[in-house]
Amino acid sequence: MQKTLIALAILSASAAHADEGMWMPQQLPQVAKQLKAAGLKLDPATLTKLTEFPMGAIVSLGGCSASFVSPQGLVATNHHCVYGSVAHNSTPERDLLANGFLAHNLGEELPAAPGSRIFVTKAVTNVSKQVVTAEVAKLSGKKRSDAIEKNIKAIQAACEQDAGHRCTVSSYYGGLEYYLIKQLEIRDVRLVHAPPAGVGKFGGDTDNWMWPRHTGDYGFYRAYVSKDGKAADYSKDNVPYIPQHYLKLAKKGSKEGDFVMVLGYPGRTNRHRLPSEVAFTFDWSYPAFVKSSAESLAIIADTTKDNKDTALKYASQVASINNYYKNRQGMLDSYAGSDMLKRKTAEHEALKNWINANPARKAEYAGDIELVEKLIAQRDAETKRDYFLSSSKPRLLNTARMLYRLANENTKPDAERKVGYQVRDVPRIKASVAALVRNYDEKVDQALVINSLSKYAAQPAAERNAAFDAAIGIKDGMSKAELQAALEKLYAGSKLGDAAERSSWIGKTPAEFKASNDSFIQAAVALYEPGMKEEADEEELGGKLQQAYANYMKAKIAFMQSKGQAVYPDANSTLRVTFGKIAGRDHGADGTTWTAFTTVNGVAAKATGQGEFNAPQAQLAAIKARDFGKYVDPILKSVPVAYLATLDITGGNSGSAALNAKGEWIGLAFDGTLDSIISDWDFNKANTRDIQVDLRYILWNMKHVDHADNLLKEMNAE
Repeated sequence: MQKTLIALAILSASAAHADEGMWMPQQLPQVAKQLKAAGLKLDPATLTKLTEFPMGAIVSLGGCSASFVSPQGLVATNHHCVYGSVAHNSTPERDLLANGFLAHNLGEELPAAPGSRIFVTKAVTNVSKQVVTAEVAKLSGKKRSDAIEKNIKAIQAACEQDAGHRCTVSSYYGGLEYYLIKQLEIRDVRLVHAPPAGVGKFGGDTDNWMWPRHTGDYGFYRAYVSKDGKAADYSKDNVPYIPQHYLKLAKKGSKEGDFVMVLGYPGRTNRHRLPSEVAFTFDWSYPAFVKSSAESLAIIADTTKDNKDTALKYASQVASINNYYKNRQGMLDSYAGSDMLKRKTAEHEALKNWINANPARKAEYAGDIELVEKLIAQRDAETKRDYFLSSSKPRLLNTARMLYRLANENTKPDAERKVGYQVRDVPRIKASVAALVRNYDEKVDQALVINSLSKYAAQPAAERNAAFDAAIGIKDGMSKAELQAALEKLYAGSKLGDAAERSSWIGKTPAEFKASNDSFIQAAVALYEPGMKEEADEEELGGKLQQAYANYMKAKIAFMQSKGQAVYPDANSTLRVTFGKIAGRDHGADGTTWTAFTTVNGVAAKATGQGEFNAPQAQLAAIKARDFGKYVDPILKSVPVAYLATLDITGGNSGSAALNAKGEWIGLAFDGTLDSIISDWDFNKANTRDIQVDLRYILWNMKHVDHADNLLKEMNAE
């Protein structure tokens, strides 16, 4: 691979603490000394080879991480990552969420939720010069955005000539660099095993982000392909995918002080953000999110309390909202007691002083540093203005708008269609439309919408969206009852609540949409042209911001290198490696010490027989009888449940394989501690701990409680 800014930024990586950093695989040779010093027994160079062991076993679920753990395409991930598929297959008569699910053979496996995918990364290629060509570099605003998008689509289309693959160009360092990620896209995904909620979600929202933890957060999918080994849609004739590599189970149990690394697809971190972005996020954005999330949870709870089927439909959404609600509140609590903004401001001032101290640097960077601040301020003001608007749109209206946009894009050659509406995107759109069957209810949706709509309608007319007001029928001074009546009329005038009706609109022409008297379709048509104007304005701002932000990051990298500091890119949902050790920590808040491991003794101690702590009776009986088999830890004298490690992870890492020094599987990352999740913005070496479910607990529960003997044999665990 050509030497790039990313590679150059690592040459002085010895200044970085070993536990900090979400490293791209190709960066690892530059931190080989740290890896070896931390205890890695493998050659660090092997971790750069994406189609060899162990990287070839690591996959993405498009929001969670996972890994192959058998030669028959068995995939291990977190329980909360398969939760949507469990909910999709659950009914009041067959509540798989509560009772768990186990397929005893291939024929019993269930189709995962619509749109489920398993992505196997095959190649990562630097395409920066193809995306931002010499000609593009001269452009600004929307012209720049359009040119970059055009180049990205061309690169992706060429890559996807290899049938069955999904290719994505990802941005690094605020658009300073671009990499092409080529992935095999497995479309036939099936649910194989998920423990009962009393195991997989034990502790629920009470224990979420907390330690000590006793959650068995694991579940299994299987990847299927056609008989000729190609990616294919679901078919009873498909066969299990045979991966080139899969993880082997650790021969020895883990202990405190052991080397550990996690391989996965972390979502987003924000460590390179400007002070103004930090202030906006923690002073306004996160508080607003926490408030609206609490309201949404209360509304869903109230409107589903008497209907178990509806509650099941919204179970996955409730789990997601709860997760982020507690996450953001935890970040706010950590931020309130920190000097983060002060330090970020001082660092930013030091950067500007360094730039201004040299005429050449000043000429190259100073203008963009000033411009990026102005553009960020404009973006933040628009975000505030439109906050309630974004959540005031009924889901069926959003679906209608997506379908009408698809109809319009379909009139163009594929290369000219908007990203998200090309031929490659149609399966995703179909899946999202189909998924509404098991995750949508009109009563709940109306209640959520009216809560936001009443706040939106109370804004001055100048701050509202005139096109949206006209489509919904909003006027100044409307009471909540009047807004409710307008909303009910909109819902009543549409047939999109019917699954067959929704699906029938996929592939229809713009003329057919315009001729429809369906209320949501009519609103979608009315909002189309104003929406395109808004999108153009956003792209004008985005193009300017990309240009200025990339140069800001170029300056920051140069500045940090001048001080001998490593610069790894923020997480962006691409494959990364983080490494450290299994370790407890002092918990300064109450003067206690957190031990590195929890055990099943804690499960029994917490179990109440109801709610979030309703452990299965079979499990409690096995614990009471000390029926631990070979999974007992010789030091702990019990079965380990979870362990802490000094790993640098974030959302998206859920389900990531934790490996020992030999590259053997020892668990699954699934969470962090509440006081360390602020590391998304500000890495704290002393506090940062992530949480893994121990492989021994997974295997013990499968063997002694769920009797998943077929899967244990498949994984060579017996």
